[in-house]
Amino acid sequence: MCFSCAQPVQPIRPQYVTHVITPANMAGDPSLFCIDAHCHLADSQFTNDIESVIERALKAGVKSALCVAIGHSDFEKIISLNKRFPDFVVPCLGVHPVQEEEDGTSKCVTNEDLKDAIPLIEKYHDKIAAIGEVGLDFTPRFCKSKEDRETQRQILASQVEIAKKYNLPLNVHSRSAGRPTISLLKELGAENVLLHAFDGRPSIAMEGVKAGFYFSIPPSIVRSEQKEKLVKQLPLDCLLLESDSPALAPQKQMRNEPQNIQISAEYIARIKGTDVSHVCEITTQNAFKLFPRLKNFLQKL
Repeated sequence: MCFSCAQPVQPIRPQYVTHVITPANMAGDPSLFCIDAHCHLADSQFTNDIESVIERALKAGVKSALCVAIGHSDFEKIISLNKRFPDFVVPCLGVHPVQEEEDGTSKCVTNEDLKDAIPLIEKYHDKIAAIGEVGLDFTPRFCKSKEDRETQRQILASQVEIAKKYNLPLNVHSRSAGRPTISLLKELGAENVLLHAFDGRPSIAMEGVKAGFYFSIPPSIVRSEQKEKLVKQLPLDCLLLESDSPALAPQKQMRNEPQNIQISAEYIARIKGTDVSHVCEITTQNAFKLFPRLKNFLQKL
């Protein structure tokens, strides 16, 4: 099949969720629970109600969530969340290509950011499921020069080497840099890769599929024709579910939560013409394949 020649997807706009998976109907059936492959539960937006957020996720059939870091300041928070919620919060540590300053502004990552992070990654390497969130972000307001791009590439390359050292997968960001990210990961010999919320063309994503990479789909698919096209053309065997909480909610200016990955599952099912339970089953299987340590964090499967 020529994926690049497939017919354009017409935007689908049903109600957000028509089939809710609950603990009652998921009990004993692993096809009826889901894994959030990428979220930011250490974000300050969850400080006051993290227990309720996790409770809602569990009631929606979300078994666990891979909690990724932006930078070293998140690391201890994520490890602490895992200690509080060991069956739900699965830690991932890494350095994002865009870093937040103390005044709330954002900047391109620097070598100092990585230098500060490496000792903690080394310290916790046996307590995490992946290196992430890492990657490239060539959005002009963050990445303003060739030097910035080269710094991002070097920092990503360094983290790929850390992932190889500890046999850990990569949880990858690629905003406005889909092709460069996939090309660099292939060049570096990265094998176990999740590209989260990929914003490039399906034809570029297919280069990642050919390399064995996976792609996770957020609830913002309900308002993104680009994501719908991506799901239409990529095989289900390379898809996972993600919330990217608190970002990428089904509605703009709304705090996202892990429970909303059921919206992603529903939309994927509609686009693929299959049952939502089948989507949950396959995406969960994919999560366990890509993140082998995930099962270590789950007491009951």
